[in-house]
Amino acid sequence: MVLAGAGLGDYELLPDTSHYTPKGRLNIMRYISTRGTAPDLSFEEAMLTGLARDGGLYVPEHVPALTHAQIAAMAGKSYEEVAFEVMRPFIGDTFTDAEFKALIDQAYAGFGHAARAPLVQIDSNHYLLELFHGPTLAFKDFAMQLIGQMFQAALSRSGDRVTIVGATSGDTGSAAIEAFRGLKAVDVIIMYPHGRVSEVQRRQMTTPTESNVHALAVDGDFDDCQAAVKDMFNDFTFREEVKLAGVNSINWGRVLAQVVYYFTAAVSLGAPHREVSFTVPTGNFGDIFAGYIAKKMGLPIADLIVATNQNDILHRTLQTGAYTKEGVNPTISPSMDIQVSSNFERALFDAYDRDGAAVAAQMEDLKQGGFQISQGAYQMLKDTFKSGRASEGETHAAIKTYLANHGELLCPHTAVGVHVAEAHLGTTPMVTLATAHPAKFPDAVKAASGVAAPLPPRMADLYDRPERLTRVPSDLAAIQALIKERIAH
Repeated sequence: MVLAGAGLGDYELLPDTSHYTPKGRLNIMRYISTRGTAPDLSFEEAMLTGLARDGGLYVPEHVPALTHAQIAAMAGKSYEEVAFEVMRPFIGDTFTDAEFKALIDQAYAGFGHAARAPLVQIDSNHYLLELFHGPTLAFKDFAMQLIGQMFQAALSRSGDRVTIVGATSGDTGSAAIEAFRGLKAVDVIIMYPHGRVSEVQRRQMTTPTESNVHALAVDGDFDDCQAAVKDMFNDFTFREEVKLAGVNSINWGRVLAQVVYYFTAAVSLGAPHREVSFTVPTGNFGDIFAGYIAKKMGLPIADLIVATNQNDILHRTLQTGAYTKEGVNPTISPSMDIQVSSNFERALFDAYDRDGAAVAAQMEDLKQGGFQISQGAYQMLKDTFKSGRASEGETHAAIKTYLANHGELLCPHTAVGVHVAEAHLGTTPMVTLATAHPAKFPDAVKAASGVAAPLPPRMADLYDRPERLTRVPSDLAAIQALIKERIAH
C-alpha cells in the first residue's frame, strides 16, 4: 500500500503499521490520551470516539513537521489545497488521498468567500483573519463542516449509527447542527445554557426542522453543559447504549481542521520567510491550541496570545500558574463565558512532558475547584503563550473605536481579541482571529456602535422561523433519559 502524503512524496506502508524506516517514511499516526491509560487509537477511531475512556483527550502521538520549502510552496494555493497538505499526515489510512480531497472540497464549497478565510488589514501591522464566511457565520464552521463530511463517510462505510451529544456556549451548537442536520447515520443533541446565548445563536440551533437534530436549553451555564457531556462519556453503559460520539473541541478532528487557517494566514504575510503573531479570543482553548500545533509543525509563529473576556481564567492561569475556578458572569461575548477550558488539558499534557498520570492528578484537583501547575510545566506554558483580558467596557469601546477609526464592525469576541492584540503590536505582523460575524450578536453590537449588522440574505428570515427546543434542568439523569427517548423515535 502507498500513501501520498501532504506534498511530501509517496510513503510506503510497512507490514508493521506502527513503525517506518527512517528513510523519509511516515508513521501511521496513532492517538494517545492526555491521561495515559486509554487505548491508543487510529485517526478514525479517535474522531468517532471523541473523549478517551480514561476521561482524557486524544492527541497525536507525535506532530509531523513540515519543512521550510513545503511551507513556502503553499503560497498561491487554494485554501482547500493547503488544508490537504496540512492535515494529510494526521489522518493515516482513514481516507485515500482522493477521498480526503473530495471531503475537503465538499466541506468548504458552501462558504461565502472564495478565500474561505480572508485577511483584512486594519492597521499598519495588524490584520483580521475573517473566519465567519461559513454557513453559521462563525469559525466553528471550518472544523464542523469537515467533521460532518468525515463522519458521514466513515459511518457510511461501516453501516453504523451514532448519537452526537455536544455542549455549546453559542457557536459550536449551531455549527454542529448545520453540519449534521438530515444525515441518516447521526442523531444530534446540542445542549446550550438557557438565556446565555445570543438570539441569533439560539435561533440557529432551534429553527432547523430535520428530525435528527434536538436543541436542549439547560438551566445552568456552559460549564454545566460541558460537564454533562463529559459525565455521559464516562458512563460507559450509557455511552455504549446510545453509541455516543462527540464533536465538541474535545474531538481532535475539530482542532486539526483549525490548524489550517494559521498556515494560510501566515503564508499570505510572508511565512516561512518571516514570523507572524496571532491573537486568539478563546474560552475553551481549542482555537489557540490549533495555533500551537501549527507552530510545532514548523510554522514560524512569534507569539500566540490568549485573549479572554472578564471570565479570565486562562489569563489568570498564565499570569499566576494557579488554575482556580471562579463564578461565570454573563457577558456580551458569551462564547467565552467559561471557567473549565477543556483543551487546556492538551497544553498541560505537553507542559508535563506528556506525563498522563500528572495530568490526571491535576484534573482530579480541578473537581475540587482548581490546581497549582508545577514550576517546570508553568514555565513551558509561559514560554509558549502570552495573554490579556478585556473588560465589558473595553469590549464596548473596541467595537465603537474600530468602526469609527478603521471602518470595521466587530463581533464582541473579535473586539476582545483586538483590544488584547493592541498591547502586543510591534514589528512582527499581528493577526487577530475574527471569530464570528457581528450579525450573530446584534444587540451587543448595536449598543456599542449604534449600528445594526444585518444578517446575510440567506438568513434574512431567521427571526420568522418557528423554534423547536426543550428546556431541561441541569440534571444528568434527566438529560440522559431525554436523549434515549429522542433517539428511539
